[in-house]
Amino acid sequence: MSGLRTFHLAGLGLGVLLAGCQVGPDFQSPDAKAPDVWRVGPPAATDIKSHVVSDTIDASWWGAFGDPLLNDLEQRAGQSNLSIAASAQRIVQSRAIRAVAGADAVPSLDANASYERQRLSANGQLASIAKGSGRSIRSGDIWQFGFDASWELDLWGRVARNIEASDASLEASLQDHRDVVLAVRAEIARNYVDLRRIQATLALNRELAGTASHILKLVANRSTGGTATGIDVANARSLLERIDADNPRLEQEQEQAINAIDLLLGEQPGTLRPTLIETGPVPPVPSQVPIGLPSDLARRRPDIRRAEAQLHAATAEIGVAEGAFYPRITLSGDASLQAMQFRDLGNWSSRQFGIGPGVSLPIFQGGRLTGNLEFSKAREREAAIAYHAAVLDAWREVDDKLAAYHGEQQRNARLARTVEADRRALSLAHDRFDGGVADFVSVLEARRTMLSSQQALVESQGTLATDLIGLYKALGGGWDDTVVTVLEEKLSQVTGSSGKNP
Repeated sequence: MSGLRTFHLAGLGLGVLLAGCQVGPDFQSPDAKAPDVWRVGPPAATDIKSHVVSDTIDASWWGAFGDPLLNDLEQRAGQSNLSIAASAQRIVQSRAIRAVAGADAVPSLDANASYERQRLSANGQLASIAKGSGRSIRSGDIWQFGFDASWELDLWGRVARNIEASDASLEASLQDHRDVVLAVRAEIARNYVDLRRIQATLALNRELAGTASHILKLVANRSTGGTATGIDVANARSLLERIDADNPRLEQEQEQAINAIDLLLGEQPGTLRPTLIETGPVPPVPSQVPIGLPSDLARRRPDIRRAEAQLHAATAEIGVAEGAFYPRITLSGDASLQAMQFRDLGNWSSRQFGIGPGVSLPIFQGGRLTGNLEFSKAREREAAIAYHAAVLDAWREVDDKLAAYHGEQQRNARLARTVEADRRALSLAHDRFDGGVADFVSVLEARRTMLSSQQALVESQGTLATDLIGLYKALGGGWDDTVVTVLEEKLSQVTGSSGKNP
């Protein structure tokens, strides 16, 4: 009884040793050193209707534009975008590597069976023994069936560190997938906004061309009546041609924007044209833009989380390299049935087995282990530098996008006031024409000026929406765990057998 208790205590002590002894440094999450507040620029003018707030960013941030077609495109992209599908396969690869690393922590078991026909040497050792006993053994059959098992005792934590590194690499792959999803969603929104801006500009340009054509006709009539010169006619014609020249370029840009959206949804060029060719307004920016807190940025940005995971993996790799300096202890065993007649394999007396430990200790490796360790430490330092660079670049990008959004808001407000002033000028020109004080050319000129201002305003509205998309992307989008949850479901369907032996 006391012997059994001693055995249990020894087993418990070995378990504590296996669990508590790990070579290499333990990973500590680095401090992102977030600023206390965002730099949002000087106080906005009173006529600016969109303001940033510190509320949580919605996971479906593109819904803030209130455009049902954009929402539909974003939903379809999650299912059909090829870049997203490719990044999901990189996760499958990382999971396979993790499974390989995890296999080192458990015993391996192999089944084997063999048959051999032997003919022994007449002058060999066995033949001599047989002769001495008065027997003759020259040839025979050997049948064997059994199992081999082995297990490396991870006394120093080398295998555990390797699993830790694989887990961190898998996390980096997941964050890379998030980054791809975020980039694709931002690119779809940007191309959609660009398409609507181009379509609105094209519609205004065609209207502007009609006004310029009307001006040309009136000036030509005045030239015939002697109240205008040939120079006036030439200037009016030049204006019309200059406006008309923009239409082919805008039509080309419209087709390119549609094709870009087709590609992002994994479709052939022109597939979505019947839907997208119907013009719609430039998506307006919301009155309140949630941007979260600076302290949340490191958690939201996939590139920062990926850099942290890569640093974690590099730190664990140091432990793997250090563990290579320590002895490797392996328990091996085999159990089998062996007989010279097949019918005797079922006989219990045909059993044989063996079990015992094996120790491997590196003595001379020509500097290989030291080189691997130095390499791992250098990679860890590089990963730490890359992490801090990613954080700094994130702060810079957010600051730039906030400044761009704030600046375009100011420009947009001024252009809106310009359009309103031009609209009043057009109304006054109509009044003067109706009162017989001015001719209709002045009305058309006022209309042309207003349409030009409206084009500038449309361009600003598109830029403002694009800047907001860039801001959401810089902020890491909305943090949505369903991105990984949906991915887990898809991958489990594709790789359902990956977690099974062997």
